[in-house]
Amino acid sequence: MKLWIVLCLALLGVELQNGDCQQVKRRKDVGENRIRPGGKRVKMRQPKLKDAVVKGQSLLTQVLDKGRFLRLGQTTTMTPGRNMELRCKGNSIGWSYPTYLDTFNDSRLSIKQSDKYSQLILTSPSAADTGPTLSIKHYDLFTYKDNLFVPSAIHFEIVYLRPDRPAVVPCRVTDPQAKVTLHREVPPEEITSNGTLLTYDPTKGFILQSPSLEHQGVFYCKAVARGTPQISTKYQLLYVEVPSGPPFVSLQAFPQSVRGGDSVNVTCTVLGEPEVDVSFSWSYPGQGRRPVHIQTSWRLVNRGMSHTTRVSQSIMTVEDMETIDFGNYVCKAKNQNGQTILSTNVISD
Repeated sequence: MKLWIVLCLALLGVELQNGDCQQVKRRKDVGENRIRPGGKRVKMRQPKLKDAVVKGQSLLTQVLDKGRFLRLGQTTTMTPGRNMELRCKGNSIGWSYPTYLDTFNDSRLSIKQSDKYSQLILTSPSAADTGPTLSIKHYDLFTYKDNLFVPSAIHFEIVYLRPDRPAVVPCRVTDPQAKVTLHREVPPEEITSNGTLLTYDPTKGFILQSPSLEHQGVFYCKAVARGTPQISTKYQLLYVEVPSGPPFVSLQAFPQSVRGGDSVNVTCTVLGEPEVDVSFSWSYPGQGRRPVHIQTSWRLVNRGMSHTTRVSQSIMTVEDMETIDFGNYVCKAKNQNGQTILSTNVISD
């Protein structure tokens, strides 16, 4: 079984044009030896190339062996079983890589910064390590014939569709030569990539430029390489039309009016974006002196025209009400965009 690792590189601050890296041929017919009137030959001076900057030169190199380096171009191939060591010139270099390497504190990855360069080492790379490596638009592609798609720990992923931004179905491939198509499960059909509204990027997946309600449903990707087809993880596409911002909160006590010895539930509810987490905190009359029970949960619901919304709730329960428990109950809901505070008054009947 043969594993080929392909490093796809986009260079820093330059764009490769057709022919830039080709050898320049001298053309004698341009007039290397011109004849002035009178029959005297004049030798034309050639431009000096000593100080010329080679367009397309990369700051990124691969360490092959001790004392041997390879300056990386657009693509580089290497055989499996070797550690990958990359160096990038500069004293302030940022690297990016698959997030699970951080999540699971993967010891295979190490990054060191010296005065002149930054060093990234990845031992025993696999197809799952496919992803961006440098903040200068460099992409590592680990090709494995048994996995045309980058492996995922999730067998059913959710993709949220918003009308104001592109959405990505992240079926990335490990073989840049693979032909990839997008398919809807029900009704079964292939979604044609037209190069404008729907495009495919091997490093990202299928990109929907203007998502709409009609794109909801269960989808999967199909890749074919060397005559062998493979199916990706399934993706549930959900349409979202909830504006970004601080939590939209409602607060309600039930019952609003109680007697001593009764129980009361105070419910703090937030409607928001499906993938935006909400945290709750409470202030209440008997805080620190009376026991309460707080239960927090969230779920996805369809509202209106099948718009998907996240409903987050925190419910405070006070049992066997005493005089000290009557008064204002304050809920503070917070997300990445801000916080909202509401209060409700529980009175004695």
